[in-house]
Amino acid sequence: MLKNSRIASSASLVLLLLTITCFAQSPQLLIRCDDIGMTHAVNQAFQKVLATGLPVSASVMFACPWYQEAVAILKNHPEVAVGVHLTLNAEWQNYRWGPISRDVLSLCDSLGYFFPSQAALHQNNPSIEEIERELRAQIERALQSGLKIDYIDYHMGTAISRPAWRSIVEKLAREYHLGISRYFGEIDVQSHYSLPVKAKLSGICQAISQLPADKINLSVFHIGLLGSEMDALIDLNPHGLKNMSAHRQAELEALTSPKLRRTLIKHNVQLLTYRDLIKQYGLENMHAPQ
Repeated sequence: MLKNSRIASSASLVLLLLTITCFAQSPQLLIRCDDIGMTHAVNQAFQKVLATGLPVSASVMFACPWYQEAVAILKNHPEVAVGVHLTLNAEWQNYRWGPISRDVLSLCDSLGYFFPSQAALHQNNPSIEEIERELRAQIERALQSGLKIDYIDYHMGTAISRPAWRSIVEKLAREYHLGISRYFGEIDVQSHYSLPVKAKLSGICQAISQLPADKINLSVFHIGLLGSEMDALIDLNPHGLKNMSAHRQAELEALTSPKLRRTLIKHNVQLLTYRDLIKQYGLENMHAPQ
């Protein structure tokens, strides 16, 4: 009886080790959808992603006019990890937004909007106190929305573009017990942002097929619906995509494609959200990327 019990225990141990080994050999991938709440067309596109059932993380721009619609959508999907897409820029011609806190004039142009680029904001020598006040206000708005907020990240990289600003982001994450995207050792999957529209799906699938199994991989999507609302947006940054609406539609089609799902299954990719990642590694183990 004791011998059989030991055999059973040994078999269980072997099965556990095999399971752990298999898990360790499975590439891990985070799919992060940025700019949620920026426009109605972006929110509509995100609903199509949600309909696929893929585990995703949603980075919401709580400073933008359409964030309330995004909140309403996300309240019906509590499984989605929600992040605050901290923004200090408004980059679109004829569609601008500004700060949600008061008395942060150093963050604004002459019309009261955020500057369209990092460089323009830097040139205005913004107050460090005003940057913290605005980023804190965006996090507070997110928390007051009723959503569970898991992490923060940074629109166009501006909020971490100077060491002192990065320190503010880290301080706020500690204070509000939030994760920070790219602070868990994630490596970015080969960028598909500027791939030709017709090459988006094949490029994304190829990147997924080559994911390293010993890394946490991050793929950031910018989605939207092709149409008059998105077509009207022109990026004021010189590096901006000229046919941005078509690019966002192509990223949406790739993310909802059966081919992408088949690729994920074929290569045994384990999809994670930032909520999963925080549970797996713990906030105390975050560290700034090199």
